[in-house]
Amino acid sequence: MPFASETTLRASFFDFTGVAQQPDTIADQARYLEDGVLTLHDGKVVSLESWESAQSRINPATLIDLRGKLIVPGFIDTHIHYPQTEMIGAFGEQLLEWLNQYTFPVESQYHCPDHAAQMSAFFLHQLLANGTTTALVFGTVHPQSVEALFSAAEQLNMRLIAGKVMMDRNAPAYLTETPQASYLQTRALIERWHNRGRLSYALTPRFAPTSSPQLLEKVRQLRAEFPDTWLHTHLSENPQEIAWVKELFPEHDGYLDVYHQHQLTGKRSVFAHCLHLDDHEWQCLHDTDSSIAFCPTSNLFLGSGLFNIKRCWQQGVRMGIGTDVGAGTTFNILQTLGEAYKVGQLQHYKLSACEAFYHATLGGAHALDLDHAIGNFNPGKEADFVVLDPAVSALQQLRYANSKDIWEKLFVLMTLGDDRNIAQTWVNGQPVWQRESGVKAA
Repeated sequence: MPFASETTLRASFFDFTGVAQQPDTIADQARYLEDGVLTLHDGKVVSLESWESAQSRINPATLIDLRGKLIVPGFIDTHIHYPQTEMIGAFGEQLLEWLNQYTFPVESQYHCPDHAAQMSAFFLHQLLANGTTTALVFGTVHPQSVEALFSAAEQLNMRLIAGKVMMDRNAPAYLTETPQASYLQTRALIERWHNRGRLSYALTPRFAPTSSPQLLEKVRQLRAEFPDTWLHTHLSENPQEIAWVKELFPEHDGYLDVYHQHQLTGKRSVFAHCLHLDDHEWQCLHDTDSSIAFCPTSNLFLGSGLFNIKRCWQQGVRMGIGTDVGAGTTFNILQTLGEAYKVGQLQHYKLSACEAFYHATLGGAHALDLDHAIGNFNPGKEADFVVLDPAVSALQQLRYANSKDIWEKLFVLMTLGDDRNIAQTWVNGQPVWQRESGVKAA
């Protein structure tokens, strides 16, 4: 059923009211209302108040009672490949072998608009079923892969940033293009989709090894012509990859310098992985206000390495969480946060639930330069959120009941939680997925 232009929801709520500069200040920005009321109007947040202060002004006709549930801002996935959905969980390789054996053959299918449309619908359903309301997404080299994804997201009024892969060497011939063709196709996609509703475009060179200097020059040209687009690529994921980049670009001072010298660093530049950075590369990311997508499940699955969360804070570099499907093994941000905690533990860094949920919501929005629009329940924000059922199994019920405070409850959610904990997902003030049916709401 269509929802009224004004809607109120009663539940427990958790979010962060402002961006944090250091991990020990995140809790200062946290807001928890055990019994709260969220008021929405025309897809935007009007207010978040306690039930006690708001109840006298509530119109019962607009109230949705979700007591017993916890509502948090929609999860933000800062790095994911939608075409790789169909080869998730592919066995036994590290990055470069994995690309050749599994990824490239699967991506070859996306020249077909019907296949791209079918997989776009499946992909977005998986995001919503896992509480993800915003994502930064790789397509394939085929323009039709992005056309299909944007078309499907537009029907949901979903905030999505995506781009066509740009790739002209060191890949199968059926997936490579000329720099000029890549430029023209990308430019046409930008003009058609960038800033259309809640959709945005990301320039998407796959990574330096598949990018000639001529292609990177075309990416630079597009960034100059469309300065409010995003730049989305990979950086320092695998030691073999890094050595390969040094062979391909001997005149550059390391991997990041390849992008930096083509003016591809900066705000709205998001670099996935960043596991093996040199000191000057960390400094460059800070100085240019670039962002990192931390992808714990794929980093572990491909044996790539451990991301240094502590160093990221020390350097003052923006950071969000990425599932990186299909090297990543789940669409679920809760499970991804649980793996991020383990990555921290292996480096003697204690990733608290407070910090983890920050990275998955407002921190991720900040990494994407979208914290003015999404990421919390401040008035005027776009109403994207997820309704969590915190105890859906006997084990979760036991731990939830004996958890002493919200911090422990959140920690149990991110260590024991999964897609079963997603009760509803709301996009732009409308329910678009609910657990009861597992299908898009009418």
